[in-house]
Amino acid sequence: MQAAYPEQLRDEVERYLESMRFSEAALTSGLEEAMRYSLLAGGKRIRPVLALATAHAVGLSREDAMPLAATLELIHTYSLIHDDLPAMDDDDLRRGRPTCHVAFGEEVAILAGDGLYAEAFHHLLAVRRVAPELVLEAAVELASATGVNGMVGGQYVDVKASAPEGPEGLRRLHELKTGRLIGASVVCVLSLADVRGPATIAFRRFAAELGVLFQIVDDILDVTGTDEALGKPRGSDERHGKRTYVSEFGIDRARELAAESHRTARTALAEAAHAVGDPPSAGTAPTVELEQITDFIYTRTS
Repeated sequence: MQAAYPEQLRDEVERYLESMRFSEAALTSGLEEAMRYSLLAGGKRIRPVLALATAHAVGLSREDAMPLAATLELIHTYSLIHDDLPAMDDDDLRRGRPTCHVAFGEEVAILAGDGLYAEAFHHLLAVRRVAPELVLEAAVELASATGVNGMVGGQYVDVKASAPEGPEGLRRLHELKTGRLIGASVVCVLSLADVRGPATIAFRRFAAELGVLFQIVDDILDVTGTDEALGKPRGSDERHGKRTYVSEFGIDRARELAAESHRTARTALAEAAHAVGDPPSAGTAPTVELEQITDFIYTRTS
């Protein structure tokens, strides 16, 4: 059974993204159209919702966290556009409709991805609601999480099949490719909220494990899901000969690993909750939304 999800946070993110504009001239309005086509294609918005839930947990206002939340989704969307390109995964469908390069052409799709990445950092740095030094700290963390030592580096390791053999090599690949951006959705909020000390250790451990959990479940769904639920053809990893938790361990062991990762993430989150002084009564902790997201990722079906 799929766990509950903080839909109210997703709705707030959706409204904010809808309000965003990028082009200041008719000359580049077509590029903005392609950017918004992919940005507003829907989805659970896990990364920005995770950022808003973390903000709630550490006492940062939703208004102060929202520019970062939007920035995360712009970057995630850019990565999806580029992942779908013929030179990468060569996918024609994303979230149930034609991918950006199918709808607008390959050259425009490349530029739409480039534009989203640039506009993401412009938005984070220009729409400042907290102290500039804290915004800069978050921006540095996010740049690292999405660069050569993060998401892009992980994508390189993936396409070159250069990860070391064995479980640790597979985990490292996905820590970079998927985990760093999910982790940044938590860690960058800690920077904006100026959270220091023991709580950051537990939150970082939670964030890292959540990224691994997401990838294990994603690998399982690529085998067990339906085209309709996934919004794209299932089995794309197998067609491209990619290393996954299913190809490495088999479906049953992958499910066991997902359960182990879920328990580890929940334990780290409980430690983080204790470190920030959450009340003990059930359902009242500021981390309740983070608990929902963790359980949802573990039980998701698409």
